Amino acid sequence: MTAAVVGLSHSPLIGKNDPAPDVVAAVDAAVDEARAFVRAFDPELVVLYAPDHYNGFFYKEMPPFCLATEAHAVGDFGSSAGPLSVDAKAAQALARGVLDRGVDLTVSARMTVDHGFTQPLEVLFGGIANVPVVPVFVNGVATPLGPVSRIRALGTAVGEAAAELDRRVLFVASGGLSHDPPVPVLEGAPPRVADALIEGHPPTPEQRARGEERVIQAGRDYAAGSTRMIPLSPEWDNLVLDTLADRGRLPEVDSWTVDWMAAEGGGSAHEVRTWVAAFASLAATGAYRMTSRFYTPVPEWIAGFAVATARQETGR
Repeated sequence: MTAAVVGLSHSPLIGKNDPAPDVVAAVDAAVDEARAFVRAFDPELVVLYAPDHYNGFFYKEMPPFCLATEAHAVGDFGSSAGPLSVDAKAAQALARGVLDRGVDLTVSARMTVDHGFTQPLEVLFGGIANVPVVPVFVNGVATPLGPVSRIRALGTAVGEAAAELDRRVLFVASGGLSHDPPVPVLEGAPPRVADALIEGHPPTPEQRARGEERVIQAGRDYAAGSTRMIPLSPEWDNLVLDTLADRGRLPEVDSWTVDWMAAEGGGSAHEVRTWVAAFASLAATGAYRMTSRFYTPVPEWIAGFAVATARQETGR
């Protein structure tokens, strides 16, 4: 098996509330480098770790993580709608392998996903159905959140199970880094909002449009400084990247507490759990090195925006 990682921040505000042209150009160059890395690696399977934003997972049942054997995208914020090209046989093998390694994994036979999943597939592969994929939802929004050590255990188990497939596997992490967008919370929510967060009633097109416009306006307010959202944290973001870059330091994430992560990086900084899972998967296959690393804070996208690639020192 040979393995590699691409970590990629996402934002529904890309193309809708962009920063200065030089910042966009720098991000585009980093993304182009990641695409070239993916083309050179030529994956036979992508394991995609991504969060959800109350489009597929709701408080009626909220697992800490879930692997899909089939997945469909809702098409929020202009992202693609429709089925992902899920490799069901590989997904079932990975699910069995993870469970056999003592990690309590939830499995979905029909997962609903949003831009957190579709954006990296569109950016890296040109579409949501262009590569065989195993989608793995990692909760980074809905509290209570479990310890990060369990996310590392998940990633390790997936990596060990993937090694048994004897294929070129690319682990993709979608989300973060520091990140405090206006995501609704259940505690203290009005009855109508609470019911939607629990039951997951699909919004009408008009409701979805209004909700998306609120997020776009929040990005404008955030960039203008007229908001109470937690500021982006380049210092914390680079600590995260430094930790992931060093296989020997990866176990340090076990000491990251839920409260510390939120205080340092914002309420949705927990999306970096997808990065932890992906790098733990790669670490399970042997020594690795980070081959590229890009970071810039982008208030207009409400994201500490990062792009990173890594691969095994030697295949096995």
